[in-house]
Amino acid sequence: MGEATTLNNIGGVYSDLGEKQKALEYLSQSLPLRRAVGDRSGEAVSLYNIAFAKRDQSNLTEALTDIETSLKIIESLRTKVASPELRTSYFATVQNYYQFYIDLLMQLHKTQPKSGYNTKAFEASERSRARSLLELLQEANADIRQGVAPELLQRERSLQQQLDALEKRRIEVLNRPNHTPAQEAELEQQRQTLITQYQDIQTQIRTTSPRYAALTQPQPLTLSQIQQQILDENTILLQYSLGKDRSYLWAVTKTSITSYELPKAAEIETTAKNFRAAVTDPRYRDIPNRVAEANNALSQIILQPVAAQLGQKRLLIVGDGVLNYLPFAALSLPGKSGENGNPPLIVNHEIVLLPSASTLGILRQNYSDRQAPTRTLAILADPVFSGNDERIKNSSSATTEQAVESANPGLSRSRGNNNVQFDRLKFTRQEAQIIQALVPANSRTESLDFAASRATATSPNLSQYKIIHFATHGFANSTNPELSGILMSLVDENGKPLNGFLRLTDIFNLKLAAELVVLSACQTGLGQNIQGEGMVGLTRGFMYAGAKRVVVSLWSVDDEGTSKLMSSFYQGMLKKGLTPAAALRAAQLEMLQQKQWQSPYYWAAFTLQGEWR
Repeated sequence: MGEATTLNNIGGVYSDLGEKQKALEYLSQSLPLRRAVGDRSGEAVSLYNIAFAKRDQSNLTEALTDIETSLKIIESLRTKVASPELRTSYFATVQNYYQFYIDLLMQLHKTQPKSGYNTKAFEASERSRARSLLELLQEANADIRQGVAPELLQRERSLQQQLDALEKRRIEVLNRPNHTPAQEAELEQQRQTLITQYQDIQTQIRTTSPRYAALTQPQPLTLSQIQQQILDENTILLQYSLGKDRSYLWAVTKTSITSYELPKAAEIETTAKNFRAAVTDPRYRDIPNRVAEANNALSQIILQPVAAQLGQKRLLIVGDGVLNYLPFAALSLPGKSGENGNPPLIVNHEIVLLPSASTLGILRQNYSDRQAPTRTLAILADPVFSGNDERIKNSSSATTEQAVESANPGLSRSRGNNNVQFDRLKFTRQEAQIIQALVPANSRTESLDFAASRATATSPNLSQYKIIHFATHGFANSTNPELSGILMSLVDENGKPLNGFLRLTDIFNLKLAAELVVLSACQTGLGQNIQGEGMVGLTRGFMYAGAKRVVVSLWSVDDEGTSKLMSSFYQGMLKKGLTPAAALRAAQLEMLQQKQWQSPYYWAAFTLQGEWR
């Protein structure tokens, strides 16, 4: 094995020096040795390196055979990893293989445009993304805990309880004015240890579950399956793949596929970050020129090639990398002149985001045979975050609380992950009252104040509701996505601290049958952006728990502006009978037409992910 590795590495050095033939000689000696010792992972590496060298010699067809063999090995190795976290991290390490494969196919497409290489490249792109999510969604429907040893399930419950107790202790410690960095670090260390143990026990449950063993690996959809099962005549799928040397975009309709070559990932990342900063930075909120400049630079790259195909169709967008952070609704097509330039995409298009097209296929499978909930709406809003809140018995700080609110009219629905001093969001109550008035009393439930608690959010009763609406603070953790979450009441009626953090680990354990979950809070669409998996955060947690679609935000949203948007969104759904995707678009258009709210900062943060029908 050591000899094979050394030969492979010498081949790599020659390849870097530009001596491709010499590189191939060494790599070709490495390959049979790796096969002889059964080093499957090393065999995949050698084949990838051989394909790379052959591509550089313009031997594209042989390079294709080698990379396809390499990817077969990777797919096989991937399925042998039981832990979804480890499977995801393994898959992230081999994304360059898929990028190389896609690029090779698209180079072949240039020379033989009628041979279907661009279809193969699109299908490779689909195979390279959100695979762990597909497997999790399939697992969600299978009740994998049935038939598992009771002691394993008891250990899982015990670790959940320990995590809850630690969270409560953490809140108490961080609320003390004299707490030290050392105490904070120790609590964080304990939390990481418990999370690791919790993931380990879940892996053991999977590996010993008869139901899990019986599951077949879900296969990503092919082009024709996507065209038949996902798209209709009025919908176009835009799928992006960002690469080191070149990036690609495929536009797929019910009857066609068109592919476009885009600049390398680094160039797209720079312009995308500039656009996001222009939309979200308060300094630019009232400087439309700054947004327009950033928009033109980005849309020239990622929308201009496909502009002529869009018409007024619904856009299903599968982003990649930095594109997962983008408010596509606020982007305009470049090129048309006019006093105000082009309108944002939302004016002519309904926009839906997907981690992959195949995700929607498996979501539809999951809820096709599910019993529909009987009640319409559950709202959790305006939780109590502080012992100084006026709603606490014997609190003498009502005036202080009101002073804080009046001094912060532009409060955002977000706080840093370790900050437990959260401001009350007064507009969440107004939002809840307007929304609940649209639904008959016998078909809704409102949990406000202390009732907007973690206990309410994790109650089995939520499975009776079609729409579940959270209006509160949100927090995204890009290092440990399982620590992302939304904030419920942190104190009880007497001001005693509670664990009010509803984290991703809790959300995975919910049992919902919701048509729609709305996270009317900050950064709820963010998390950890993992290569090959996309955004790992709250959206996938709620989809796993049983939500058909989720509305989430891409940045720290304004409290009052969000309240206005949500009121309009629910009017569209509950009074005008619009689908959630159409209702969100109508609400965003309404904001766009009002001077006070027309900046995309106020209306473009919220996106719909999942089912559009």
